[in-house]
Amino acid sequence: MRIALVAMSGIRVVDTELLRLGLTLPGFVERSKTIASLPSLGLLTLAPLTPPEHEVHYFEVRDLWPEPDLSGFDLVGISSYSAQIGEAYALASRLRESGHKVVLGGPHVSVLPEEALRHADAVVIGEGEAVWPEVVNDAARGHLAPTYGDLRGDYDLSRTPVPAFELLDISRYNRLTLQTSRGCPHLCEFCAGSVLFCPLYKQKPVARVLAEVDRILELWAHPFLEFADDNALVRGAYWKNLLPELARRKVRWFAETDLSVAEDAVLLRLMRESGCAQVLIGLESPVEAGLAGIELRGDWKLRHWSHYREAIGRIQSHGIAVNGCFVLGLDGHTPDVFDQVLEFAEDSGLEEVQVTIQTAFPGTPLYTRLQREGRILEDGRWDKCTLFDVNFRPRDMSVETLMRGFRALVTELYSEERTRRRRERFRAQLRGVRERRCTSS
Repeated sequence: MRIALVAMSGIRVVDTELLRLGLTLPGFVERSKTIASLPSLGLLTLAPLTPPEHEVHYFEVRDLWPEPDLSGFDLVGISSYSAQIGEAYALASRLRESGHKVVLGGPHVSVLPEEALRHADAVVIGEGEAVWPEVVNDAARGHLAPTYGDLRGDYDLSRTPVPAFELLDISRYNRLTLQTSRGCPHLCEFCAGSVLFCPLYKQKPVARVLAEVDRILELWAHPFLEFADDNALVRGAYWKNLLPELARRKVRWFAETDLSVAEDAVLLRLMRESGCAQVLIGLESPVEAGLAGIELRGDWKLRHWSHYREAIGRIQSHGIAVNGCFVLGLDGHTPDVFDQVLEFAEDSGLEEVQVTIQTAFPGTPLYTRLQREGRILEDGRWDKCTLFDVNFRPRDMSVETLMRGFRALVTELYSEERTRRRRERFRAQLRGVRERRCTSS
């Protein structure tokens, strides 16, 4: 068989006013382009698990519109998040009409497989590596089952193959993704990440991760890596084994983590020496209001809120930029929260800021709670699961106030002046780090 793997790439925003504003704001545009250009690590990991008698190709969905031509392919695998699922269903239906067998996978269909089966021949639930060879073999025999897999999250990451990075045109990407872990020690109510697939936090052996890095280096002399972990760096001993090896390979990298990294000076030094350029940290709220209850395993962030600024300063003093992420519209957020984000970004010295709107993704505890409370505005409007559109009724402000406040915040936060000031401030801090190193050596 010839198999096409299709990634539903790109950023989606329904709010036309926000979309118009975003196209003109330097900080917003740059981060959006970075996210939109990331290849699908999940599909690239499935490719080498395909039995060798079959031929595999990788596509970004933007390359298939307006007329998707996959003639000559027997099986099409499509991976999608909630915001793009309508487009994924439309593509799947068109391909089935033209005689293709279609398999859907990804977070959205994993929690709503019955919905997905209205548009596909089969659905992969949860970790695709565990079942992909079976899917391909069944398709080759002409007997696809409706569903494969489950949400137990018990796949052994030591069995994960090196992703098929060679299927990519590397020149089209500004960074490549790899993964060291799945799950997260914190269970945030709104999280639609790998915690849906993997209730327990688990890590890939260091040797496996380094094999992936080495494969990337064979294809790209000076790569920028993004660790696609929900919460990297939380187990310091693991990373203290990995980071010296990364340093020897002279790569640059980015990861999402939490503020606990600030408590380990040795880890911070190794991060910088190994090429860590930036960490994205989910701060969620600039004030204590909003933090209570967002973590279902304990209020870790609430307990650490008073140390937010100190921790950011400590991380950045090692020359590692912090991109602080805030979720607007949490219970407890009043209309003052927009100015509070601006104030926090200014006085904390954050190098970059990411703001999103609280989003109830299907399958998450947040979705269940808001649905129970009658606060979902349009149930089933998955196209609004963009992190930038409002589809719930906030507790402490109106829907319109949240929408207007978010637009105004984005306009100010990502203005050329504020973006330039944040970056200049961090560059000055970085020069100080380098001068101190030169003096100490």
